[in-house]
Amino acid sequence: MSEAPQHGGDHWPRRLVATTPVLPILIVAAIVLVDLVSGSGMTWLPLLAVGPALAATTSGPRGVLCLGLFAAALGAVLGVRDDVESRELAVVLIALVAVTVAGSLASALRGRRERVLAAVRSVAEAAQHALLQPVPATVGPFQVAVRYSAAAAEARIGGDLYALVSTPYGVRLIVGDVRGKGLPAVGTAALVLGVFREAAYDEPDLLAVVARIERSLARNLGSDDFVTAVVAGYPREGELEVVNCGHAPPLLVRDSVVVPVEPDRPAPPLGLRTLSGESPALQVLPFADGDQLLLYTDGVTEARDHDREFYPLAAGLERHTCDEPARTVTALHDELLAHVGGRLHDDAALLLLRMPQAAGTPVAREVSDAGRVGSCSP
Repeated sequence: MSEAPQHGGDHWPRRLVATTPVLPILIVAAIVLVDLVSGSGMTWLPLLAVGPALAATTSGPRGVLCLGLFAAALGAVLGVRDDVESRELAVVLIALVAVTVAGSLASALRGRRERVLAAVRSVAEAAQHALLQPVPATVGPFQVAVRYSAAAAEARIGGDLYALVSTPYGVRLIVGDVRGKGLPAVGTAALVLGVFREAAYDEPDLLAVVARIERSLARNLGSDDFVTAVVAGYPREGELEVVNCGHAPPLLVRDSVVVPVEPDRPAPPLGLRTLSGESPALQVLPFADGDQLLLYTDGVTEARDHDREFYPLAAGLERHTCDEPARTVTALHDELLAHVGGRLHDDAALLLLRMPQAAGTPVAREVSDAGRVGSCSP
């Protein structure tokens, strides 16, 4: 019982130290030291206002007031010591007090904006979790892993989208990218995902699912808005259906070889079919035990390093492919962040689908000359 008050007493000094404007105090101390050494009087005293002005950018109103009063007291002492004329000293002190009051108000406004931004971040993060629902590690016969990073760190949400559902017609998934940024892009992504999740359960034909999304976007999007997307399904054993609507080609990993799945017939993005008159085509790919399919958004392939070089996703996938999708995707994501220097400038999504090896099937573990691997490296 006696330890609780002691803990509270220890908390206050730690909080005081954490909120102390160290740099402004050092600046005030340096000005005082220079004045003591030079004895210049009015030459250095006006610079004391730099302390509270700078403290307003880093400290709360109380810290600014304390530093301003401290600087004013030091200024008064130095003025008397240096025989500064009383009228001139009064002007300096009044100016210092005015800067302190203004800095305190600015600090209070800054703190209010930070609290509002924190609330917006919290709401945006909750919206992201509701929009991009977590994908389990196993869906139907597949192992699955997803990584998503939004470029808009202030909002923690972007225009990329993904979903994977198990339906009466097999596992179906979508990965897409909405044109534009901000709340309009988020609203469009929510619309696409809502229509996809409903149509995936209702429509036996994958092209009919895509058509439902197209019709909904045609009613709700502007003439310049569109969504690139890849919609895929697994209707029967050993076959994967893919419909590419203007999106980056998925990467198929088979026998440790990475191959882009280019569409047989290019199709426009979702929302632009009425302008082009072209319809998407259905591709059927063999998808056997051990095969993997990586779907992604252009925030991955268009990420540049300091030399303006794009991130080589296919080469990275060859280096990091293993029989655990979560490890593969994590390694790709970490390498992507290292490539761009730690911060993405566009939203980036990675979704990896893997058909597990059947029981008793040997797993290749050799490393080829090109550095491709067929199992997780230690």
